[in-house]
Amino acid sequence: MILKLLAERLAEIGRAGLLRRRFARQGPQGPRIAVDGREYLAFCSNDYLGLANHPRIVKAAVEAAERHGVGQGASHLLSGHSVVHERLESALAQFVRMPRALHFSSGYQANIGAIGALAGPEDTVFSDALNHASLIDGARLSRARVVRYPHLDLGFLDEALASSMGGGKVVVTDAVFSMDGDIAPVAALLELCERHDALLLLDDAHGFGVLGAQGRGTPAHFELSSPRIVYVGTLGKAAGVSGAFVAGTQDVVETVLQRARTYIYTTAAPAMLAAAVEASLELIRTEEWRRERLRSLVASLKRALPGIGLKPSDTPIQPLVLGANAAALHAAANLRERGILVPAIRPPTVPEGTARLRISLSAAHGEQDVSRLAAVLRELCASGAEAHV
Repeated sequence: MILKLLAERLAEIGRAGLLRRRFARQGPQGPRIAVDGREYLAFCSNDYLGLANHPRIVKAAVEAAERHGVGQGASHLLSGHSVVHERLESALAQFVRMPRALHFSSGYQANIGAIGALAGPEDTVFSDALNHASLIDGARLSRARVVRYPHLDLGFLDEALASSMGGGKVVVTDAVFSMDGDIAPVAALLELCERHDALLLLDDAHGFGVLGAQGRGTPAHFELSSPRIVYVGTLGKAAGVSGAFVAGTQDVVETVLQRARTYIYTTAAPAMLAAAVEASLELIRTEEWRRERLRSLVASLKRALPGIGLKPSDTPIQPLVLGANAAALHAAANLRERGILVPAIRPPTVPEGTARLRISLSAAHGEQDVSRLAAVLRELCASGAEAHV
């Protein structure tokens, strides 16, 4: 019975146009990738600064593997915490200019762990309606009362914070929203948190390394600093490696260390990855040309695609909202036939009726790459290959 039920559920996912398929990339991440022996121009990764295959980062990982091995063998609180992790945490805290940082194996673990550590059944979590799944799951698993406020609706949030009585309050939000590329109004959110005595947890997965002076993230972009900010940075996107970190005051980070189940009960990430992130941080800090090129490419794409439904963003995330699931799948297939990979994003990743192509740019792209993408999209529009493009 259960096997038949699973088969029926999978069939329903397929009929709704929501079945996901993987492809096996051959070779390293980059602006061009090989799949099934064919090279594609790829706009489907979050390697925003083009660091995922940088030789200095690769060298740092190899040297650390030779010195420390490839596995930690234990959680951080047993014997898995190495001097490399310790050094990285200090470097991360210094980089984002916060008192302390704690390294996690993934952004998902960091968000779930931090929310669960900072909020419990007696508290309230206020969550933006378009938050990443890891924030949503973290709020649910915390067993706190959850108030879901409409996307960027500060008036609603203000009233909800004011009416919440008893316990602690934690506002959680993406700093850069992963599917629309819009930037949260962090200054206004922080003002609300100060007025209503709340913490502000910022998931800066798509801002770290990209926004702010030297890529220090969204708070730096707004020139903000506050002990109320709990900062979550991801190291598998602009940093080009893997993992994540939580930064904040000494008490906030110690609370996360002591209470986050996703930190306490998991094997530490390999020291070789921590060493790779150390090398990446130096490149992020010193190579401003990568962010300059990224801004230039974003501007070029927006200029090249007026009037075809692009939802412009000031970040590397440029969504082309098509509406129906079939429309997004059809558009992605047409692009793939022409040698270009852009993912079709569908519910539940985005709300019903907002299926889209999610174009993501990298500093490793060239102007000619963006011109080619824009030309093909205009061709599809002119030919009627996709009614909504």
